[in-house]
Amino acid sequence: MSLDPITMGIFPKSVADDPDSLGYVGWNTWMWADSPSDQTWGPITASASAGGYTVTATAVVDRVVWDMGNGDTVSCGKGTPWRPRFTNNEPSPDCGYVYEQPGRYTITATSYWSVNWSGIGETGVIPLELSDTRELVVAEVQVVTTTGR
Repeated sequence: MSLDPITMGIFPKSVADDPDSLGYVGWNTWMWADSPSDQTWGPITASASAGGYTVTATAVVDRVVWDMGNGDTVSCGKGTPWRPRFTNNEPSPDCGYVYEQPGRYTITATSYWSVNWSGIGETGVIPLELSDTRELVVAEVQVVTTTGR
């Protein structure tokens, strides 16, 4: 069936996508399944026959769990892609996170697939987990003000 993990979409961009990109403490991070396809999201169906018997399987992603690299996890569906028009630190409507500490975080998005099969008078479900990983750098912004005298 050639099932694959989602391709992570993340904003701010990951180190691999833009080495100069930074997230900020207290700002919204957006996560989504980038360009989901049958192989990365489903549903995808395949059948195999042998000896007069046929088995059919249908695979679909139930959820994606994002390990944020600091012990926290976020469970989402496909998420909403970030767009440049979102400039005021808007939170993602369905898959986001806010870091509270600066650091370099390894984020892992694990796709939880359910492969439902039937054939030869039997049925079943095969669970499958596939992951994609990226790094995100989160910085702390400090503001210094002076008063004129």
